[in-house]
Amino acid sequence: MSGRLLPTDPSSIGGHRLLARLGAGGMGVVYLGRTEAGALAAVKVIQAEYADEPDFRARFRREVEAARRVTSPWAVPVTGADPDAAAPWLATAFVPGPSLGEAVVRHGPLPARSVRILGRMLAMALREVHAAGLVHRDVKPANVLLAVDGPRLIDFGIARAADETAITSTDLVVGTPGFLSPEQAEARGAAVGPPSDVFSLGCLLAYAVTGRPPFGTGAVDALLYRTVHDEPDLAGIDSGAESGAESGDDAASGELLTLLHMCLAKDPEDRPTAEQICTVLLVEDAVPDGGRTDWLPDDVVRGIADRSAEMLALPDIEPTVAEAATEAAEGAEPASPGRRRLLLASGAAVLLAAGGTAAWAALRDEDTPSTPAARRWAIGVQADLSGAQRTVGRAQERGARLAVEQFNSRSSTPFELTLKAVDDGGSAGRAPAAAKTLIQDPDVLAVLGPTNDETAHAVLGAYDEALLPLLCVSAGGLILTTAQYRSFLHCRPSDAAVALPISVYLMGQKERARPGVLQDRTAQTYAQETASASVLVLRQLGRPAYPRVIPAGTEDLAPVVDDMLRAGIGSFVYAGYAQGAAQVARELAGAGFDKPRLSSQAVIDPAFLELAGDAAEGWLMTSSFVDPTAVPAAAAFTAAFRKRYGEAPGYYAAEAYDAVNLVIQELVKATEATEATEATKTTKATKATKATKGEQPPKRQELVGLLRKSRYKGITKEFIFKPEDGTFAGRGVFLHQVEGGRFRFLGEAPSEA
Repeated sequence: MSGRLLPTDPSSIGGHRLLARLGAGGMGVVYLGRTEAGALAAVKVIQAEYADEPDFRARFRREVEAARRVTSPWAVPVTGADPDAAAPWLATAFVPGPSLGEAVVRHGPLPARSVRILGRMLAMALREVHAAGLVHRDVKPANVLLAVDGPRLIDFGIARAADETAITSTDLVVGTPGFLSPEQAEARGAAVGPPSDVFSLGCLLAYAVTGRPPFGTGAVDALLYRTVHDEPDLAGIDSGAESGAESGDDAASGELLTLLHMCLAKDPEDRPTAEQICTVLLVEDAVPDGGRTDWLPDDVVRGIADRSAEMLALPDIEPTVAEAATEAAEGAEPASPGRRRLLLASGAAVLLAAGGTAAWAALRDEDTPSTPAARRWAIGVQADLSGAQRTVGRAQERGARLAVEQFNSRSSTPFELTLKAVDDGGSAGRAPAAAKTLIQDPDVLAVLGPTNDETAHAVLGAYDEALLPLLCVSAGGLILTTAQYRSFLHCRPSDAAVALPISVYLMGQKERARPGVLQDRTAQTYAQETASASVLVLRQLGRPAYPRVIPAGTEDLAPVVDDMLRAGIGSFVYAGYAQGAAQVARELAGAGFDKPRLSSQAVIDPAFLELAGDAAEGWLMTSSFVDPTAVPAAAAFTAAFRKRYGEAPGYYAAEAYDAVNLVIQELVKATEATEATEATKTTKATKATKATKGEQPPKRQELVGLLRKSRYKGITKEFIFKPEDGTFAGRGVFLHQVEGGRFRFLGEAPSEA
């Protein structure tokens, strides 16, 4: 899918007129470009801040060199590049079709015959990659584009020479979990050679024919473990039951299954080469001639045609703000003040949408006021204030507001703050519009939120593009940290990390019987991450669990609970939501099971107490949040909250309060540093009023860096981040237990077995 150019985008680069955005990531943007000759290209441009880093520029140069060394009809060719430019760029031939991943999601798994032909063409591409002395290292559905005449392998961003050792350090996993080889999963460095690409090709083909990755989904650690130790899930391929195969396709399915077993061998020496796949194993699968599309199902062909038509419906080419200014400056008639005012007024919305301080400066320079207008710096809150999680969202908004009000009430402050809250209803569909409201307000310097994983995932890219700091205190899925976002700060441990102390706690108990772990797929990714973390750690600590998984929506849990009890488990770990936990609690209570029963923070919900009744007593939960009414350090906050809102603070109110005070701490530091600098340049003048102090706030991008390097001792925990990606690096997992029909806060969870 293409998108319109942003006001901050260049209009051309490397002789390509830029027409639209094809995508954006943490390190760069891919544009649809057109050469003077009319040829279309996908132009990848590296963000300016990374272009100044020698190591990153060297990495990009290797990507360009690797892509240029591969010549295959099934690999996208390089049409131009300049890794030494101020903004390094790489242009490749434009393929208007969708990725293999998009096609499978939209149209379902491919027939076995189609996958065999796909496998042969991609094997031919890999043959050329390996013949050039390279290893692609990221063969996955997203890196295969479908065109009318066949697939195209793309993205050589992490490709390496087969004998290169510059990036072979231990513990460095390179690739995409779920589609990487065992040697990649174990970070074997120099052992990652051409057979690794063949294993990844096997994963890709298994996904294409079944619609699911062969080693499942979920937490990264769990995926890596299954890749190394478990057999792939290839169920249904031999019969065609899950491959969309017709009756005459069973033989193709069986042959494909044999090929997949060979490609997915754990030992690299047991895998075929790319040359053997395309010249021996799949030799009967002819590569389609130009223009032939009968190797794909009709609905996929129509999808490719529709996508091609959509992508080629080029948007109007609009001048950027910089170009408009240049044209005005170079016009035959000098721009009068009135004409300049008109140009700025017509572009005001565009300038403000960019969220940059340059836009603000331009408007202020035009008006040329005798006294600078006062600005109120703002902190935004994006939260669910009206949906299913409104209790959590409102608690965060109130905690944040209290922090701002307390700051403004101080006798002497360098600036005044305001809070701007927007409601996304907890909906991923509404979240982008809510984010846009905050992004387009140039006074908003940082944002707290959103409330849940779905809304956070829907807006991370937008905040990243605007370089507007986004601090999450409640969303916790690992998916939020799998991409390298430039403006994200995770103010809590991930859901998987919150589950880890469950295993540590169990290891400290006298009970030595096997723990039971039940994953309820009603809770989807949350349950998988929680269960996988528990099972993995228990195994590493020498006490393997007895794991069970139940399908989403299962109403009768008695059979699976009975099975786990018959297995002689000595403790019970439930991974899922409160409603399912209540059913399990009643079943365990009915069976007289009173040994440790544990879960993670999603079960800390009034619904669990209501539905489980007396059966909830004794259950233990881990969480990323505290009960501020039970934390001595939060006593003043709790009293102020009660006075302000007439009730005790809810969960996440104190965490939001801390996060906003963290932002305030860094804003004050930046202001003090600025004032100290100015003091050395000018003599003392009339003392500025509170309204005009701190006239120039730190830029959003600057604030991201300050926040990621900061340390802040809050009332809930100490906030520390990894500067490179903003993930939480501190301790912050706590225990709660049901006592007397309520959740009682116990304090910090154990971290050592």
